[in-house]
Amino acid sequence: MHTIGEFKGNITITLKQNETDTYGFTFGLTKAKLVIDHIEDIKKFYEENKDKAKKRVPQQ
Repeated sequence: MHTIGEFKGNITITLKQNETDTYGFTFGLTKAKLVIDHIEDIKKFYEENKDKAKKRVPQQ
């Protein structure tokens, strides 16, 4: 899920895993462009390292 917001007059997007995700991941247009430009690198990083991720404890 995502929401569109604003920070200091700049448009932002917040990505969350679900509605109860407290923090999410918020960024603006500059970082969005950086992600778009490097999406293949991000995918490769994820695939090569996903088994190393520590499991998150579900929030109650």
